[in-house]
Amino acid sequence: MKLIKLTSIALTAGLIISGVGCDKKIDEFGNINTNPGIVAEANTAALLTNVLSGMGDEVWTVNPGLYAQLYSETQYTEASRYVRIQPDFAGYYSGVNYFSGGMYDLVNIIKLNKDPETAGKSAANGSNANQIATSRILKAWHFQRVTDQWGDIPYFQALNFNGQIPYDKQQDIYTDLFKELKEAIAQFDGGAPAKGDILLDGNIAAWKKFANSLRMIMALRLAAVDAVKGKAEFLDAMSASGGYLTTNADDIELVYPGGNYSSVFYKYYNLTQRSDYAISKTVTDFMNPNGDRRINAWGSSTVGFTYGLERNDAIAFASANPNWARIMNPAIRTATQPIPIITSSQVTLARAEAAQRGWTAENAANLYKTGIELNWRLWGVYDATAFNTYMAQPAVALTAGTELQKIITQRWLAAFPDGLEAWNIVRSTGFPVLTPAPGVVAPAGTTRVIPIRMGISQSHFDLNTANTNAVAEIYKIGGEKDSQYGRMWWVKP
Repeated sequence: MKLIKLTSIALTAGLIISGVGCDKKIDEFGNINTNPGIVAEANTAALLTNVLSGMGDEVWTVNPGLYAQLYSETQYTEASRYVRIQPDFAGYYSGVNYFSGGMYDLVNIIKLNKDPETAGKSAANGSNANQIATSRILKAWHFQRVTDQWGDIPYFQALNFNGQIPYDKQQDIYTDLFKELKEAIAQFDGGAPAKGDILLDGNIAAWKKFANSLRMIMALRLAAVDAVKGKAEFLDAMSASGGYLTTNADDIELVYPGGNYSSVFYKYYNLTQRSDYAISKTVTDFMNPNGDRRINAWGSSTVGFTYGLERNDAIAFASANPNWARIMNPAIRTATQPIPIITSSQVTLARAEAAQRGWTAENAANLYKTGIELNWRLWGVYDATAFNTYMAQPAVALTAGTELQKIITQRWLAAFPDGLEAWNIVRSTGFPVLTPAPGVVAPAGTTRVIPIRMGISQSHFDLNTANTNAVAEIYKIGGEKDSQYGRMWWVKP
């Protein structure tokens, strides 16, 4: 049997998962082995658990959330004042340095289920086809998040363990991701589902809805640059076998068992005792005057933190407003709080936008109302009287000429707490129109003030020099290579 090289491993003794249904809580994430290395055999269920366990942390991608103004910095405000940052995307591949993406783990699951020498043993953790299909969907989700932050990235050859890896064009990556998601759905068979599935408990019907819903949301990102392709992909995903998320029962959330595997915001505020981030005043200024009850779930108070202040001003604001809104109401910010990965409200509002753009014959107004209601219900704040009052507010009600902007603004809100998805919506549509941090001006070569991509980590310039320098030239703005203002393919011009 061939050795499988693992650069990010979380090995567990035979993890057994039983039952189905998207809402079932998994008691344990598994016993993570902290001694990665090269092993002759790997437990595919443990590898899958490792990848899934990091999805909640990835959803709370802080810097994109700052650029989308869902969040504000309360002490060290450099990122929200657009000092160039260069987070390392390598962790999405290997599961180190930057969250726990672990795409190498997914590649190894696929290899172990394809290789005749290991496929038989791997089948103890679910049919080979079902493990491969699940891994392909997750790999697409992770790659989509990488390219949505950096644009052109290593993709087609990125997981082949080569030292010098070329970068691929974002347009080509998106084309392949659409294909991967479509093929993965068709690959599921009637065999046993994948074990180690702490996200969906082996519910194959839910995995199909996940993949189709992701395709629909990705397709909308193309509206400003390739509406023909975007519409075709949206319609194909919408009509595909397996369906898409339509009700709160479909919502895909990562449920934490607590203890050593506590939920994201509980870890941040309750365990580490940090308080660097707040709900942005940009959000509360929209929610409070309109009676948006979601703020009662999203924040510890309704006092949003003014966005983009210089450090001294931020400290002064915090001192004058000690009840500023920490992220999540403490009543729901528990060790076991589920973190939404993708929800029916997001998909329904995406359908509303598609209908408003003329991509479908659905009723945009009905979908708009339903999508907002689904999000209120997701956060446990729905009240019929309050909801109807909210929908009648001038800033919310659809009126001639405002429909698209208002639908997109609600998509931005429904993305919470996923800062990257909120940033994707802003960059691909231009809505909502955000006011940049005070006193910051556009750099030479652009009229943009808010960044539209991440800079590449210096390690890639050092270790993959020629390929990284080549892509840095593509994103050159005003004499600066690899600029955070270099326009990615799907960003609205």
